[in-house]
Amino acid sequence: MKLYLLTRTDQVGYDEFVSFVVCAKSKTEALTIHPAYTLKYPKFNTGEGTCPSWAPKNIKIEYLGEAAPHLCVVCVICSSFNAG
Repeated sequence: MKLYLLTRTDQVGYDEFVSFVVCAKSKTEALTIHPAYTLKYPKFNTGEGTCPSWAPKNIKIEYLGEAAPHLCVVCVICSSFNAG
């Protein structure tokens, strides 16, 4: 598994996610994950439960490195949210 930093490149408003770090198998998979990875908003590309506070069209993605061996599932490590 790999670690990626995803950051919005558009203007971030109040009550919106700014960025997050995700553990995923690939860059492609990382781009489908929502920063509040939950059952309600698991992924963007399913066509279900998309959240307006994350804009997948305006994302910069950076590879950070390999995840620790015990991180063998897709997960959000941390996220930044602009709560005002």
